[in-house]
Amino acid sequence: MIKTDVVIVGAGPCGLFQVFELGLLGISAHVVEALPYAGGQCIQLYPDKPIYDIPAIPEISARGLVENLMAQIAPFNPEFHFEQRVARIERQDDDRFLLETDNGLQFDTAAVVIATGAGAIRPIRLKVDGIDRFEDTQLFYAVTDETRHHGKRLVILGGGDSALDWVMRLHPEAESVVLIHRSDRFRAQSHTVEKMHALCDDHHMQFLTGRVVDYVQRDGELVGLKVMSMDGVVRRLEMDHLLVFFGLSPDSGTLDSWGIETERNQAKVDTEKFMTNRNGIYSIGDCNWYPGKKKLILSGFHEAALAAFAIKARLNPDEKVYLQYTTTSPALHERLGVSPDLSDLL
Repeated sequence: MIKTDVVIVGAGPCGLFQVFELGLLGISAHVVEALPYAGGQCIQLYPDKPIYDIPAIPEISARGLVENLMAQIAPFNPEFHFEQRVARIERQDDDRFLLETDNGLQFDTAAVVIATGAGAIRPIRLKVDGIDRFEDTQLFYAVTDETRHHGKRLVILGGGDSALDWVMRLHPEAESVVLIHRSDRFRAQSHTVEKMHALCDDHHMQFLTGRVVDYVQRDGELVGLKVMSMDGVVRRLEMDHLLVFFGLSPDSGTLDSWGIETERNQAKVDTEKFMTNRNGIYSIGDCNWYPGKKKLILSGFHEAALAAFAIKARLNPDEKVYLQYTTTSPALHERLGVSPDLSDLL
């Protein structure tokens, strides 16, 4: 049993910023995430897509934003628990919560912040019998270490932004790249599709329409795929690594199982504390709803700040919570591990 002040469910940008806002108030947190890494859908869906609406940052990639957030929360030493899905949240007699994951990990926590975006998400898998035995060795549904694919014969499946973005990023370092999509119509940005076709015209990669119907193995390794093209002909394709980007399957129904009142499949919250109908359980980011809600990262950051102050008041009901500024507060400087020169302000 892990005892903590707060458990944050979800390690997307809003969940990460919640760690920061809690840390400024001297509150520690554990973060539970269904994916094997931090960043949520930003990293899963569009890691290299530019984001233009983060205050004071004219342009940043989703990957860069997550890296900056991880660096920002480093002084608070949050503990992450990846590949864990929250199975139940139960209030205890002492008004704290027992939170348990599907892998049996248990937390005794005073408060819970739900920051799951569209819900716990899993990649949509390739439906070929037996091929999952190669997952994380030769079959991948996400790229966590792109150097692992350098020098390999890659086959990439999918027709959305994720598939095309990884084609663009990996083809210079791979031995070869073959993109396979069920048709010649894509869901990706048109300029990226044009770049892909240009690479094909210059013989830097290959694009095939069709679908994978079987695989070939030798000595326990995945060495090839059988691809059925639009004309019904099955062709064999040799490869080293298979990257599948069919999208993600959200599971927003978990909110109901946790006893959270919902509106449009999002947790209903107030706009003072961002608390749900369950006292002590809060929700920020795309997974919550209130009148006028806008699904923007900057909105989630604002919600995280107010939720942090509400949690501080819950943990210390007899203590007045003062607003302090990171520019001038010695207490906040100590928590952040910085020693700014304030002589110019005097």
